Amino acid sequence: MSAEFATLAAPLDISFDYTRSLGPVLGRFAGALAQRRIIGARGSDGRVHVPPPEYDPVTAAPLGELVEVATTGTVVSWSWCAEPVRGQPFDSPFSWALIRLDGADTPLLHAVDAPRDAMRTGMRVRARWVDSPVGAITDVACFEPGEGEGEPSSGADLPEAIAMLTAPVDVHLTHTASREESRYLHALAEGRLIGQRCPVCDQVYVPPRSACPTDGVPTTTEVELPDTGIVTTFCIVNVPFLGQRIKPPYVGAYILLDGADIPFLHLVLGCAADQVRMGMRVRAAWRPRDEWGPTPANISHFEPTGEADAEYDTFRRHL
Repeated sequence: MSAEFATLAAPLDISFDYTRSLGPVLGRFAGALAQRRIIGARGSDGRVHVPPPEYDPVTAAPLGELVEVATTGTVVSWSWCAEPVRGQPFDSPFSWALIRLDGADTPLLHAVDAPRDAMRTGMRVRARWVDSPVGAITDVACFEPGEGEGEPSSGADLPEAIAMLTAPVDVHLTHTASREESRYLHALAEGRLIGQRCPVCDQVYVPPRSACPTDGVPTTTEVELPDTGIVTTFCIVNVPFLGQRIKPPYVGAYILLDGADIPFLHLVLGCAADQVRMGMRVRAAWRPRDEWGPTPANISHFEPTGEADAEYDTFRRHL
């Protein structure tokens, strides 16, 4: 590969808030954590499970008997984490451990803050709580060697359930493009669209693929394509969401470029959302030349050309 088509790589960061309803069992578990308490559920065989499952592991019946357990326990097994990564409880070495809390019969997975030479199966540990618990498993910052205050009070009322939990999700990756994908991105930086042709079935794939998914052979021939095509299928987005860059309603559509055999997803603007239809002829709307780079974002969107719609039979196999 020549220097001008060097393989490309870039960071890929995905972040969003995951929100879920907890239900009556996990909701009580979260409510207890907010009070620096830990509860489990007693199963049909008498075992106390922590965290509490919603259904009995033996009979699959709903579980309703919730039991408070101690915030101290015993390490059942452990694994040393010598090189913590982003998002883990510590930025220095620590242990992941299965901890059987006093009063529980099943172990809880959590972090233990203790030196490597101090970690051992059977060691006694206690919960270290954050300053301001909110009702999440991270309210327990970690466990540490030592004893706590002993067994919980048997007369303590169980907490109210927390209905919803919001957990931030952050994924940080480095994506390395394939040889074909890199050439495609470099071509976009020049205002060109290219695909790859399968030597067996003659289908043209855009963006390019290293191998034909139908025949399993390398795609050997590069094909330059126009920036015009048709809408095959589409969706009108009416619902606003966090991070949305375009005010609804707008259209996300699969665009089949002229000469290609597989459509790709892009925006269709330049007309009312309810005017977009299958078979509509569209053309790429490129951003200003000084904004181009090796990215599909060089094309702001596709917009109608005003030509007659394509006949259904010409694109039905591409739906």
